[in-house]
Amino acid sequence: MVIKFIIVAIVIFMLAIFMTMVGKGGGNFYVLILVIADVAMHEAAATGQFILSAASFSALFVFQKNKKVVWPIAVLIGISTSLAAFLGGYFSHIFSGNILKIIFIFLIFSTGILILIPISSDNRQPKINIGIWTVSTVKNKYSINLWIVLPLTVLIGFASGMSGVSGGSFLVPLMVLACGLPMHIAVGTASTLIAATAFMGFIGHAIQGDFNPTLALPLAGITIIGGIIGGKWALSAQPRNLKQLFALSNIAAALFMFIHIIQKN
Repeated sequence: MVIKFIIVAIVIFMLAIFMTMVGKGGGNFYVLILVIADVAMHEAAATGQFILSAASFSALFVFQKNKKVVWPIAVLIGISTSLAAFLGGYFSHIFSGNILKIIFIFLIFSTGILILIPISSDNRQPKINIGIWTVSTVKNKYSINLWIVLPLTVLIGFASGMSGVSGGSFLVPLMVLACGLPMHIAVGTASTLIAATAFMGFIGHAIQGDFNPTLALPLAGITIIGGIIGGKWALSAQPRNLKQLFALSNIAAALFMFIHIIQKN
């Protein structure tokens, strides 16, 4: 039992570093690892949400300290994607399991490819300001086209909730491609949303009595360290390398799901 816990702890620690670096959270991987380690599903879900929030909050501390979080964008995207994700989960029963898996593959693979598209750093103010929201930070101003961003956040949130994909898999590409945020700032801003949603999910599980502090607290301590390390590594990494890591992890997840479908049919 001790050896199994040590193995689980090491794997989760490594995941916490990597997932924090690319702004994906990785809660679905935490749950999978715990289930493979014979933790009951409800307890695994509660523990996964708890340690994900711990890793994300610790990373958020690092990103905020280095001024890599754009709070207005985090609030806007957080509210719209959360509401849309609720609707996506509610209406997911309309589609069969295989259809949801195909949607999962398409979305994960496409965002993995799109994140590699070069983005212009030109943030000059547009001549037409209708629907343009200017967000100012200490060093930069970002012009957010709400006609593009809001529909995309609703679509992404709906698809995320429907297919069960971790929000970070979509949030970072959305902020890079649609909002024009640099990769470091997109990862930092995504950490705020992942931390908040994971903690709210954990509260829901805890109310139902699924929280096992004997398991969750030691793992949370490990992921806090992993989140801090991952956040610092993200800040020191080249944006191009972060994009490549993000893309590879998305493409690998899409291929894994594709192989799973082929084996089941």
